[in-house]
Amino acid sequence: MKTLAQVLLIVFVAAVAVFTPGSGLRADVRLPGFFSDHMVLQQQMEIKVWGWTDPDDEVTVSIGDNSAKATADASGKWQVELPAMKASKTPVSLVVKGGHNELKLNDILIGEVWLCSGQSNMEWTVANSLNSKEEIAAANHPLIRHVKIPRRPSPNPIDDLESTWEVCSPETAGKFTACGYFMARKLAAELDVPVGLINSSWGGTRVEPWTPPVGFQKVEALKEIHQSVVGRTPGSATYDAELKKYIVSSEQWLVMANLAVGTSKPISNPPLYPESLKPFTKHQEPTMLYNGMIHGMVGFPIRGAIWYQGESNHTEGMLYYEKKKALINGWRELWGQGDFPFYFVQIAPFQYGNEDPAILAKFWEAQAKVTTLPNVEMVVINDIATLRDIHPPNKQDVGLRLANLALKFDYGKDVVARSPEFETLELGGSFLKVNFKNPGGGLKTRDGAAPSHFEIIGKGSNGFQKATATIEGTSTVVLKSERVANPTAFRFAWDKLAEPNLSGGTGLPVGACRGGEVPDFLDLIPVGEYDLVYELNLAKLAGKINYDRDESDSIESFDRIGYLLELQSSEYGDQKVFVTMDAFTDDVEKIGIPTLESKSLFQQKIGGMEVFTNSDRISGGKIGEGNIEFWSHDYGGNNAANIPGANAKYDFGDQYATKEYAGYGSMQVHNFKAKQTVFAINHWKNGSDADIGIGNYDGENPDWTFSASGKKYSAKTLKVYVRKK
Repeated sequence: MKTLAQVLLIVFVAAVAVFTPGSGLRADVRLPGFFSDHMVLQQQMEIKVWGWTDPDDEVTVSIGDNSAKATADASGKWQVELPAMKASKTPVSLVVKGGHNELKLNDILIGEVWLCSGQSNMEWTVANSLNSKEEIAAANHPLIRHVKIPRRPSPNPIDDLESTWEVCSPETAGKFTACGYFMARKLAAELDVPVGLINSSWGGTRVEPWTPPVGFQKVEALKEIHQSVVGRTPGSATYDAELKKYIVSSEQWLVMANLAVGTSKPISNPPLYPESLKPFTKHQEPTMLYNGMIHGMVGFPIRGAIWYQGESNHTEGMLYYEKKKALINGWRELWGQGDFPFYFVQIAPFQYGNEDPAILAKFWEAQAKVTTLPNVEMVVINDIATLRDIHPPNKQDVGLRLANLALKFDYGKDVVARSPEFETLELGGSFLKVNFKNPGGGLKTRDGAAPSHFEIIGKGSNGFQKATATIEGTSTVVLKSERVANPTAFRFAWDKLAEPNLSGGTGLPVGACRGGEVPDFLDLIPVGEYDLVYELNLAKLAGKINYDRDESDSIESFDRIGYLLELQSSEYGDQKVFVTMDAFTDDVEKIGIPTLESKSLFQQKIGGMEVFTNSDRISGGKIGEGNIEFWSHDYGGNNAANIPGANAKYDFGDQYATKEYAGYGSMQVHNFKAKQTVFAINHWKNGSDADIGIGNYDGENPDWTFSASGKKYSAKTLKVYVRKK
């Protein structure tokens, strides 16, 4: 019977034998995990095959009559390139011979390979799509193959991806990416070649985790993201410098700690490990999905990529263009195939809560700009939206439109693939002419009615007004409005819920667009009919208000009051509102900031309210009845004024404290019928941290209470006007 020491010695010797080079135990040659039976290899491109074995081992790879050899490098990695092959529906085998084992993959086809990526609308399966039962039953397409890359975030690049290719059949198709499948079905039918789909997608994901470091590096607007990524990369100069600083501070603390041993002297806590050095851990953080779900296939020949994502970035406006540029250029640089085709889907109209109605229009504009990159095209789908479902089930048309882009631009087919796009604008005095390119045989409307969702603006108009639209010829829409005498600009489908009816002759819908010169806000409002009473730079807010301009002594009587609030910030943009109303007091000293000294105390409805604004966060025009909350007191959420529709959230009828003192303070105007705060200036004694805003605040309190938003504005001015009798 062996002693414990003898057993441990045997285990140790065995371990040394396993891990010692030349011990006689060798690694089998292996391929990346997503290489499997039934895969599709890209035609007309050199076929790259790689894998791992022991260092210096010779590997032979054969496909059909073609073969190539390689020797594994010091890390055990090897790679060969086989000659390009023509598309073929006849299966071939891929054979890999290593030093002491052989791999054979069967039923390999040569055809077209497309990478399918993005968030849930790309991951959305055939089983969840329109007419799914019928689609699945008819999915007998053995030339279409699909591989789903497992969800796997990683802070570091992963070289291997584990998955298996499947042949399209009624038993398998239900799990395929629907956008990819319906695209592949069209391509296979038109081209009569096999089509392979690599589905690397994950619902709810942002664009940043799919982007490689090199993508961020070359976009100036994303410099901070790149620095954050590099700072977390062991071995980078930034990482090493920060780590050395931490080591020095930790060593200094250890010295102090050792000196404190045996004494009664307290010491500080040890230095915290810097957040900037900690690796990313969440799947939504930059590079995490590129590392875990894309990196391992980089270099595998593909025809191109399709992409459906943006819902999780939809509030970012033009910044999204910069991020897409980083993604596309980053992938292209690493793949080494030049500017391979990149076709993506513009997200659909959807009811995103209480957000700015124009939030999607600005995002759609950024998505459209992505097509200025070479070999990038976009599919518009505002005609197949489901406003209460962020996942439109009609993925058939999405896939068809993606396929038509590929058929036209990659396979030389004579098809109309682009939606009509805004090209030029002509000013005609009382009307505008909007000219479109790619009319697809001639503009039309899907329902036979006049084109919808056009708005125009000009000097003297109260913001954008609904336009009467008429199609002229094949590519022009003429716009007019009785409320805009001399229009200078237009916008189309400028609302998150817009489902316009305008399309090209082949039915492809027109996407959101705008053009022309929007007049300066002051040219749109009737400020010339009013006299200025007070002007205040809101950066000077304090417990005691000292106006920059005070003309109250020159005012005797008036019948209307107007408030002009102008705000600028990187978060909310350039916002302006001019709201006028019937006079609610005849005391001019009570219409400014309602401080304790002014003795202003108004919790009441107002009449004749009209709103002029450049903000899409509030309704403009003749509102009629509204209400104001003007006081210096503290206040609570009870609907003491019995304002219709007011509730715990839309607390436009607040109960103010009965004690007269300089409390929190409220200066708010509301369009209570629309449940909108027109503007709010609260807590002015808090100075730069006062609550200031136009429209409803996105936080807990729509009236901006407790928002401390004042610090977000680079410029903020209030002007108070009256119309003299």
